[in-house]
Amino acid sequence: MIKVDVKQQAQLAQKASKGLALLATEQKNEALSILADALERETAYILVENKKDLEAGKEKGFTEAFMDRLQLTEARVKDFATGLRELIHLDDPVGDSLASWTLDNGMKVDQIRVPLGVIGMIYEARPNVTVDATGLALKSGNAIVLKGGSNALHSNQAIVKVMHEALNDTDIPVDAVQLIATTDREATGQLFTMKEHIDVLIPRGGGSLINTVVNNATVPVLETGVGNCHIYIDKDADKEKALNILINAKTDRPAVCNAAETVIVHSEWLKENKEELIAAFNEHNIQVHGDDKAVEAIPGAVPATEKDWAEEFLGLAIAVKVVDDVQGAIDHIEEYGTKHSEAIITENKMAAAAFMNQVDAAAVYHNASTRFTDGSALGFGAEIGISTQKLHARGPMGLPALTTTKYCMTGDGQIR
Repeated sequence: MIKVDVKQQAQLAQKASKGLALLATEQKNEALSILADALERETAYILVENKKDLEAGKEKGFTEAFMDRLQLTEARVKDFATGLRELIHLDDPVGDSLASWTLDNGMKVDQIRVPLGVIGMIYEARPNVTVDATGLALKSGNAIVLKGGSNALHSNQAIVKVMHEALNDTDIPVDAVQLIATTDREATGQLFTMKEHIDVLIPRGGGSLINTVVNNATVPVLETGVGNCHIYIDKDADKEKALNILINAKTDRPAVCNAAETVIVHSEWLKENKEELIAAFNEHNIQVHGDDKAVEAIPGAVPATEKDWAEEFLGLAIAVKVVDDVQGAIDHIEEYGTKHSEAIITENKMAAAAFMNQVDAAAVYHNASTRFTDGSALGFGAEIGISTQKLHARGPMGLPALTTTKYCMTGDGQIR
């Protein structure tokens, strides 16, 4: 087991953050371009290291969904570089004036955006997060301390090594990017309590990881959430829209957090469109876990357990709940939803309004797939995670979410 000095790494990141916060947008953009070029240039090396993690994952019997998140390809590394270059074209939030006014005594007040400082990123077997989080942190003027999952250790070490070598040719201090390269769980525990050096922790992964961070950290946490997302097909839903949206939300990438895990179907719509729904499930090999009415209507469906309503399948399985009105759908989501992304499919504007207004989630949709809850899909560029809490940031977190505000007062001798 590799031993690391987490406190020293956090201190180095904190020191580097002071200078990084003062860099001009042009300097940060140039660094992102250099990082992107380096990652593409070193693709072969990164894939060799990633293969070590994949081979270990096979030996441990990891699921197909887990292996998909872990695996890198030439195309995925190219996507890393593309994501960094897209950040270059996004507005730099640092220094933006959110409000300004002059008091009766003549003192001027400005509220401006400033970097958070040092971001601690804790995540599982997603090497893409190493690049996405670093790019977002640097563009918004923050240093970052990365703690990826031990199952992606070789991949993350390779990526950070390439980025460190590239940062030597930029105005950004190399120490602004720190990787806690160890499988020692004590190191993660240390990161939880580095309040004097880490300004915010962002956990990204499954419910167990997120709950561990939230329940044990003394550092403030920007909580990202598990995606138990629902599609509600109302009685007035257009058949073609409903089936297309449902299949996209379930099958496009089943292992991601904005994929649909439960479809709630109005009983009248199910009665009229049962054969088409069954055909869609069969065509895409989707295993149905249903309530009594769903099991009766859908051949091959198995009875849903309490766990099925509450957790992510992360694969080609879905829970099916039959209701008699839109309120039944809203009540089910209130009980089992994770406040991530929820959708209603209907041509009834009143039903849509009731759903959109009452459902408590970071993202709600009318006649569209939940797969759009994503930073790039919504025009933010790369995202550092999807917040399901209500303080500071909610939904896909892009550059502005990685800043806070400072009040700058300019006077001419005023006293109180």
